[in-house]
Amino acid sequence: MKMDDYKLGVVYAAGAYILWGFLPLYWKMAEHVPAWEILAHRIVWSFLFMIAVVIILKKWPSFVIECKSIFKDAKKLAGITLASIIISLNWVTYIWAVNNAHVVEASMGYYINPLISILLGILVLKEKLTYWQFIAFILAGIGVLYMTFQFGSVPWVAILLAFSFALYGLLKKVVQLGAMFGLTIETLMITPAAILYLTYVHTGGGYGAFTFSSLDGLILAGSGVMTAVPLLMFASGAKRIPLSMVGFLQYFAPTIMLLLGVILFDEPFTSVHLVTFSLIWLGLIIYSLANTRMLQKLEYKIRFRNKGLEK
Repeated sequence: MKMDDYKLGVVYAAGAYILWGFLPLYWKMAEHVPAWEILAHRIVWSFLFMIAVVIILKKWPSFVIECKSIFKDAKKLAGITLASIIISLNWVTYIWAVNNAHVVEASMGYYINPLISILLGILVLKEKLTYWQFIAFILAGIGVLYMTFQFGSVPWVAILLAFSFALYGLLKKVVQLGAMFGLTIETLMITPAAILYLTYVHTGGGYGAFTFSSLDGLILAGSGVMTAVPLLMFASGAKRIPLSMVGFLQYFAPTIMLLLGVILFDEPFTSVHLVTFSLIWLGLIIYSLANTRMLQKLEYKIRFRNKGLEK
């Protein structure tokens, strides 16, 4: 791998996560629009934008072939359909969270997402849980439980975002579609329902379903670009850099979200939040360092000591 290619990969991937981190600023401009209506617009305009990208990049013949292969394979078709439904659920939860003063909780969801992915890998793919991954997962779990007991309510936004995105990632791993064709086909699957919903809403005085006659219309139409551009940047960057670097850069987005929620949107960040986030951050640090020689040596010492105690 050439160094210039590596640097370009870091720029693309970091840029994608930074854009995702600042995405709440975009949704805030349409906070008076119901979340489900924003979701429907996001689906339709993302599909139209991705079709344009596919055509401009002269990928249409390959795209048609990919679509035919999916519709002939019942397993792939079921997987991509389920993926489109789950990512739609993730999107509407995130939009609702941003526009209802839950940005801090949304950032928590994306912090714990890698740990939920580990859990799904164990349960579904029968992957083995390493010692340090177990410790990281337990710490994050304690953090979430602590907040639940202290506030008397489950942080459902964080949990729903974490599980939906982790499940989406799992389905993508099973179906194995590239970012460009993947997003295009996923939005294709759900676009008919989105159009029907927007038509119904528009007849009742919704926010300019398919027009550019107002600022709302432009913002909602632009949601397609705001969805597709960071995803394409991420796909371009991820193939140029190691997975470990991708794992490090992914925390840019929830960190920016957290700062926006506390500093710009004036959401509360209490001592309970601090304890919860500290436990999650500690778990993520352990998770990130799990394969380093330092922690492997420490694990060996712990296991050796425990065997000695058993004797």
